[in-house]
Amino acid sequence: MTGTNAPRPHDPHAAPDPTPFGVDPATLRVPGDPAMGEVHERVRHADVTEEPVSTVQMAEAVTDARCGAVVTFDGRVRDHDDGRDVIGLEYSAHPDAPAIAVRVAHAIAERYPDVLVAVTHRYGALAIGETALACAIAAPHRKLALAACDDLVDTIKRELPIWKHQRFADGTDEWVGALG
Repeated sequence: MTGTNAPRPHDPHAAPDPTPFGVDPATLRVPGDPAMGEVHERVRHADVTEEPVSTVQMAEAVTDARCGAVVTFDGRVRDHDDGRDVIGLEYSAHPDAPAIAVRVAHAIAERYPDVLVAVTHRYGALAIGETALACAIAAPHRKLALAACDDLVDTIKRELPIWKHQRFADGTDEWVGALG
């Protein structure tokens, strides 16, 4: 697979890049916070589905008494793109997309050892205003949750092999990468 949505190998031994906010994830840890568990325990949900998705479901999946912050992202279908009126769109998913969503969620959980992760991307025909991407990150503290959620959304957008076919009011259409 080629293009911007091609999966990229994850090296768990590589030094972490700064978060999207320019901070090393390790500096966001507060001494004395309780252990959050192994990566596989902290990825609470990761999927690609034709069913409606919601941030409420993702937030419920990461609810935990150790966490004082839950950050959600609700990526919705908008009615415009690049100055044109969007009248409809359809997402198509590669058959490997569910496994890649799991891989991305695990990479985020590994990069941010004190977070819980839940993410789902929808495919199929979606109406204006419907949720295409829902995710939630829970963490003991807000800065960690904010950084991890931003990183999760950017990584899903970059690596998940989902494409959207947009139809415009002027009769034209185009295919673009997920959430482009």
